[in-house]
Amino acid sequence: MNRKRIFYYILFDFLAALLVWLLFFLYRRATNDFVLFADKIQYFLVPSYSLSLSMIAFPIVALFFHYMTGYYNISVRRSRLTEFFSTIISCFLSSIVIFFVMLIDDIVVSYTFYYRSFLILWALFFIFTYLFRIIQTSIYISRLHKGVDVKKVLIVGVGKVASEITDIINKEAYSKGYRLAGYVRVNNAIADNEMVILGNINNLEQIVEQNSIDVVIIAVDDMDNDLIFSVVNKVIHYDIDICLVPRLFEIVIGKAMVADIKSEPFVSITRSVMPAWQQSVKRVFDVVVSCVALVLLSPLMLYLAVLIKKDSEGPILFKQERIGLHGKPFMIYKFRTMYCNAEKNGPLLSSVNDNRITKCGCFMRKYRLDEIPQFFNIIKGEMSIVGPRPERRYYINQIEKIAPFYCLIYKVRPGLLSWGPIKIGYSDTIDKMVNRLNYDIIYMDNMSLYLDIKIILYSFEIILKGKGQ
Repeated sequence: MNRKRIFYYILFDFLAALLVWLLFFLYRRATNDFVLFADKIQYFLVPSYSLSLSMIAFPIVALFFHYMTGYYNISVRRSRLTEFFSTIISCFLSSIVIFFVMLIDDIVVSYTFYYRSFLILWALFFIFTYLFRIIQTSIYISRLHKGVDVKKVLIVGVGKVASEITDIINKEAYSKGYRLAGYVRVNNAIADNEMVILGNINNLEQIVEQNSIDVVIIAVDDMDNDLIFSVVNKVIHYDIDICLVPRLFEIVIGKAMVADIKSEPFVSITRSVMPAWQQSVKRVFDVVVSCVALVLLSPLMLYLAVLIKKDSEGPILFKQERIGLHGKPFMIYKFRTMYCNAEKNGPLLSSVNDNRITKCGCFMRKYRLDEIPQFFNIIKGEMSIVGPRPERRYYINQIEKIAPFYCLIYKVRPGLLSWGPIKIGYSDTIDKMVNRLNYDIIYMDNMSLYLDIKIILYSFEIILKGKGQ
């Protein structure tokens, strides 16, 4: 779902919530307050509680629970059944919160009024929210059928497998909204005369950019891993869908998943295995914990800042470019632990008894205190609390020579905490980085909130025992 469609779903969810609360407000006055004050008819026309405040609070609570169910993270081509249950669950949770926070202290006419009020609130909320959503989804699907807002598909390969994928796309183009943009030739393979060849593998990035490609499908006969990772490395920073036709190996180990094209099994390179609702909860958890941590740790941060300044000349904070989500660079923040110009002769990994590390820096590294400023990176959305540790391009280039599948970690946000350091400790060599990468891949294949919590708990143990370096 692109940003424009997300905006409209959020806007109409907000309007639905406003309408529902206004109708429910009128219902309450008519069935509750009017009965209590039947001898004072004019009371019905004068609100006894703040309508304006509740009109703001209810939509905000509603949007929060819609987000927490993962509704705004799922592709707009979701099934109608998924849309139905997502709406009914988020409306139910919102209604419960609003009922207990804002309505439970109402003057009691009868206890059945509580139950009736809750059911009416939930029913109104669901009906209007689902109605607005289904109208928007139907309009979008209608536009797809008319050839508007289609997703352009690029097929890497021109052989037998590519022809089979072409048939699937053409048969389902009407219902799924996919349009074949063309093909990319690989290894000088001979193409069918009807295939529109846009170029070869060497200018893949230019092809994707010039043709506004949305989906890349790797469909090469006798496909090998080097080719797969070469394609991924070239286009993953465009934030597009990348998938491949599964070989027997991927089918056997359960890597094949149902994609949008005629529900054919594809191995997705860019999709996270974490359910949409868990992704939303993870992001909210990241932001809340980071804000709380920065507030609680602010005295410690001030103390460390003074300590760093007294210990050696130079800035308090150290920032460095790292590669993050979708292979895009960002600046990571740390407390400075080394003397200035520590890498004047080029990038160099730190090691035990490294004379570039300051006295204060040794203490901060031991307890991972130098990482505290990365909570700002997390709030900005560049990192997560748990995820693969981000690396510099200089070292990524070396890692990829040994492990070309490094590009797979680009599909998730890098993390402050990671499974790799728990298992192998600090990575002071390229070989250790590659070993850590294996744990990062395993983590991404099994991502869940439960696994994140386990990694956080184990990381706390390491921090408290001062096993950092």
